[in-house]
Amino acid sequence: MTAWRDSLVQARGRFAPGVGNGLRWWRRSLLAWLPLRWQWAMGWSRSRLLLSRHAEQLVLRRDTATQLQAVAELPWPTTPADLDRVLEARLRALPRHWVLPATAVLRRPLRLPAAAAPRLRAVVGFEIDRQTPFEASQVHYDVRELDTLPDGQLQVELVVIPRQALEQWSQQAGGWAQQLAGVDADDGNGQPLGVNLLPPTQRRVTHDPMRRWNLLLAIATVVLLALAGTQLLDNRQAAADRLRGQVDAAAHDARRVAAQRQQLQELVDGAAFLEGKRTAHASTVELWNELTRLLPDGTYLEKLSVEGNTLQLIGLSREASQLVSLLQDSPLWRKVNLTGVLQADGGAAGRDRFTLTAELQPLPGAAAAATTATEVADGNAANTP
Repeated sequence: MTAWRDSLVQARGRFAPGVGNGLRWWRRSLLAWLPLRWQWAMGWSRSRLLLSRHAEQLVLRRDTATQLQAVAELPWPTTPADLDRVLEARLRALPRHWVLPATAVLRRPLRLPAAAAPRLRAVVGFEIDRQTPFEASQVHYDVRELDTLPDGQLQVELVVIPRQALEQWSQQAGGWAQQLAGVDADDGNGQPLGVNLLPPTQRRVTHDPMRRWNLLLAIATVVLLALAGTQLLDNRQAAADRLRGQVDAAAHDARRVAAQRQQLQELVDGAAFLEGKRTAHASTVELWNELTRLLPDGTYLEKLSVEGNTLQLIGLSREASQLVSLLQDSPLWRKVNLTGVLQADGGAAGRDRFTLTAELQPLPGAAAAATTATEVADGNAANTP
């Protein structure tokens, strides 16, 4: 368990600085798009109030990280309460940094490898005894990041102030020492260095008066975004359900239409088959009428059968040898032939037993009927009144 905890602590130590620097860079990049007066009006300005003593005057300036703006000058000595009465509310809420003269601090330029960036202050702390005549325990120090050199090294500056000098200044400042968020130093040209030499335990933490409201607004924004996302998902789900229902209904209708079409196709195919069978040759009644017309008197039929397109006649006749020529001219059949030999009946009437076969012919309108049935089956037949 201890190993896991140590691993987590080490991982946090490696990644936390990078994440923090990334978030700060992201915030600075976003704020860079806004004009300074907008940042100041919205309370997003990274400003600080600089205090410095010049002769018998307390000079107040507002540092916006890009420029310095003069605020006021008060006679020295003055108290923090007197300053609060002079400043407006937004200026009173800014963190206050005292700017020491350039001669109060010691500055040393350094070059460090890029790998030292995540723990820059700790790395520079080991250089104090080599770069200054003091030991690390005798000074308060901070680091300025100046630039990144072409070879990837970091150009930084070590700024130190002896502890004894800072304590003397604290005694001279009196009540101001407890009202400050940091102690900076002048660079010799009237500009602050941008460091904080005040020990963390002595820094006054200035709370943003809008922090609670900003937190509430952030929470409300997150809740509203979550609700909006949930509502959007619900709307999408409802739309998907409606679309799924429409697709299912359309599929059901399509299946029903397909089933009806299949049923209609089967009915049409059956009707076409029956129509084809009916029009393939003459009906039995028509065959009987034609045989009655063509067969001579004294001829009797014992059997008439139709198998497919074959007509078979078995019977008795006194003119059996002439039946082929008599039946040959009928339009209902063709290829009339005697099957087997004629056999005498042996009766007094002198009749012979015969067996005739003929090939039935399709009716003249059979082809047109078949074509019409096919078109109806395919659903392409033209509607006629």
